[in-house]
Amino acid sequence: MATKTVATATVRAVKRKLIPSRAALILTPAAVNRVKELLKGKTEYVGLKIGVRQRGCNGLSYTLDYAKTKDAMDEEVAQDGVRVFIDKKAQLTLLGTEMDFVTDKLSSEFVFNNPNIKGTCGCGESFSI
Repeated sequence: MATKTVATATVRAVKRKLIPSRAALILTPAAVNRVKELLKGKTEYVGLKIGVRQRGCNGLSYTLDYAKTKDAMDEEVAQDGVRVFIDKKAQLTLLGTEMDFVTDKLSSEFVFNNPNIKGTCGCGESFSI
């Protein structure tokens, strides 16, 4: 069964090391609030799922979908009352990453501040590790 894509995401390569954590992914308060908004009233879903797919001029991009269950190989990040599942294929690309939600005059989107990225495309949609 196909899942519904929730949102688009931008990727940023960061030079700084983010605060170490036991979690595979750290969500900012803005990201937590946006995930709560997306799941509000959708009782059939237990969280969001992050995946990775071949796309764009740099090779990979993240996907965000609603999740009804946690798959056996998913990594679960539970933070401030929200659950985010990381697909097996995306786990190594996300280690040490901060997931943020940013709004400006032209757009609002999830942004992955990822210290593992070696390169991104000009629009920030795709990346390489």
